Amino acid sequence: MILFDYGGTLAQEPPPDFLRGWRAVFRYICKNPDGVAPEEAHQLADGLWQRFSGSRSLSAIRKGGFEIHEWHQLRTVFDALDLEPTLSLGDMEVVLMDHSSPSEPVPLAAELLELLDRLKISTGVISNIGWSGQALEHRLKDLFPSHRFAFVLASSEYGIRKPDPLLFQIALKKARLPGGKIWFCGDNPQADIQGAQAAGMFPVWYQAGQKDGALGFPHLAIASWRELMEALAALTKEEK
Repeated sequence: MILFDYGGTLAQEPPPDFLRGWRAVFRYICKNPDGVAPEEAHQLADGLWQRFSGSRSLSAIRKGGFEIHEWHQLRTVFDALDLEPTLSLGDMEVVLMDHSSPSEPVPLAAELLELLDRLKISTGVISNIGWSGQALEHRLKDLFPSHRFAFVLASSEYGIRKPDPLLFQIALKKARLPGGKIWFCGDNPQADIQGAQAAGMFPVWYQAGQKDGALGFPHLAIASWRELMEALAALTKEEK
């Protein structure tokens, strides 16, 4: 089995524009008695992250290994401003995500997944992300419509982030495989590569312009997915 990180590994995203996202959200608001504007909702949502994280920044909270779920923010904004959406909370999150943070596949990621399908190698995703697992699955289906991941783990669903070993342990349980039977591909040397190695998985460092560091343990460093496809083709040939 091969597991993947999401952002920077399977997909690339420009900096998010959350105001644009909230303007899209307001298309699905059926109750707004105070005439709240999208800008006000965006301002409240932005400030909520600071409330949730106390005196620390959201990035500092996340570096400390804690994750906050996007639904907390949405529910609080809707109730505090007396807004009633026409869609479920999960669907409203997808609207916000799609319009504030669009993405596209990393070059050759789709071709790699097609090769894994042909080789009958199953796949999964472990992502450090504030969006829900439901929203992440929606995004992956949009990006790779012909591929099906065996499971998708979003850190927001568990409150912890890679490289916390618990996320990798959960993945091992879902995979029903020992770590030695799994490769993990990611672009972050700490969260992905060191985390996977500590869990007993074989790390594949998708560098995409980064420089290979002295990690001190076996791993495969690649500059593009073509290199991994070539490595898999060589392994398959050896097995035959």
